[in-house]
Amino acid sequence: MRILILGGYGVFGARLAQLLSDRPELDLIIGGRDLAKASAFCASYQGAARARPLKLDRLDIAAALDAERPDLVVDASGPFQGYGANPYVVIEACIAAGIDYVDLADSVDFVSGVAALDAQAKAAGVVVLSGVSTCPVLTSAVLREMSKTMTLVDVDAGIAPSPFAGVGLNVVRAVVSYAGAPVGLLRDGKPADGPGLAESRRFTVAVPGTLPLRSIHFSLAEVPDLRVLPREYPSLRNIWFGAGPTPEFLHRMLNGLAAARAHLGLPSLEPLSPLFHWVLNAARMGEHRGGMFVRARGIADGKPAERTWHLLAEGDSGPFIPSMAVEAIVRKRLDGIRPDTGARAATHALALTDYDAMFARRGIVTGFRTDDAGAPLYRRILADAYDTLPTRLRELHGTSSRRQWQGRARVEHGHGLLAKLVRAVVGFPKAGENVPVSVAFTPQGDGELWTRTFDGRSFSSVQYEGEGKDARLLVERFGVATFSLALVRDGDKLLLVPRRWSLFGLPMPPFLLPRGVSFEHEEDGRFHFDVEIAMPIVGRIVHYQGSLAPSPP
Repeated sequence: MRILILGGYGVFGARLAQLLSDRPELDLIIGGRDLAKASAFCASYQGAARARPLKLDRLDIAAALDAERPDLVVDASGPFQGYGANPYVVIEACIAAGIDYVDLADSVDFVSGVAALDAQAKAAGVVVLSGVSTCPVLTSAVLREMSKTMTLVDVDAGIAPSPFAGVGLNVVRAVVSYAGAPVGLLRDGKPADGPGLAESRRFTVAVPGTLPLRSIHFSLAEVPDLRVLPREYPSLRNIWFGAGPTPEFLHRMLNGLAAARAHLGLPSLEPLSPLFHWVLNAARMGEHRGGMFVRARGIADGKPAERTWHLLAEGDSGPFIPSMAVEAIVRKRLDGIRPDTGARAATHALALTDYDAMFARRGIVTGFRTDDAGAPLYRRILADAYDTLPTRLRELHGTSSRRQWQGRARVEHGHGLLAKLVRAVVGFPKAGENVPVSVAFTPQGDGELWTRTFDGRSFSSVQYEGEGKDARLLVERFGVATFSLALVRDGDKLLLVPRRWSLFGLPMPPFLLPRGVSFEHEEDGRFHFDVEIAMPIVGRIVHYQGSLAPSPP
């Protein structure tokens, strides 16, 4: 199979070529206006597939199609928002040559308007799919899965790339072009406009049982989903999509510029794209992780329901996701599965299961969460991952009723005056071996009061589900100090990972975040705990470990 990739040495085209590098039956033609860049990419390309450069201009592509006769053309160049008076010149050339075409377009007008070529494509027996990328292919696949169990009414979604992902100039141009400009969406069942990148929401991406992303600030983005999805779901009354680039302080600066343009009628910020591009790629800080969410509210069994889908990509995996939809279509084609002919937005190109193998190869994890306000605390936070916990952990955390467990523990102390002071203030236990211990769990609102008693000496904390920046975290309050912990499934252990903390309600800086490894697990049929509390400067404060069993009635 011969594939011509327009912009094949660019951000998305190059990653598509990498994703397909394991297929020896592929000939990849890396096309673009800069032959030197195309040649350099091909010289460095490694894999079973073959890659060769080709100098061409998309506005004069007919001759190249006639000479090369590819089986498929992939337009990964862009920005599609700037394709001028005749945006479909490449598609029309492919139809005339009888060659299938797909693109990674993110322009609302481009993707939604491609259906005008449907009859022409069908008459030529050609496949034309537009928007074969995260939006709207992956979002559509998620919503189709959700629509099996609920009627969709409100949908919002967002993508948060890693700050280390590396953003191409054309991507920046596309984003900046709508900053402060009206973005068409659906509100209260009616078409409406929102100010691009000047309207924001906050969300925490948290795949059940994994370390969640930090709470992300998302701003309204212009994506094809906003126009094509309401056509497929007549029940929809609201749809919103956001982008969550980090670091947040730069994101908020862009919010301010977008708001100024929206309210003061300033000209487009697009001429500043090279500056934005440089700043975004220079200011790389924070966690090298990215994510995505899709949240739907609607009606299930006659009652209000809410369900969210989460995606988490570590390291360099996330930037490959936009190119994976094309990867899947190519792999299906190699297996003899070709999409139906005609020109359309690619909303039905793939099912969610089509992504499973691709995500697994890159270590990308996903999961659904269903709103269940009446569930016990740990089940609400862990969602489906709760069911994978060892039996004794599910037994201890599986109820919201009052209960007590007891057992034995070993307690160790850290050294230093500050550590001793903290132990005295909180009431942590004395050091010792084989110390009798009991833990009483008492319901308190939507959370629990934990009273731990070591050899007659007690200290307490309150645990509850976090909100706002602490969403999807377990929050534990010891007097004036509050700690936000991620519940992470690691093999047969449940880790409690500190993410944020505050003192007297004031957020504390990250470099002072408590350290230490704390976890629960099952051993010899008993519940075991291992809690280490340490802090920068202070050092280890206390370390206690032991086992518990339910107290007799």
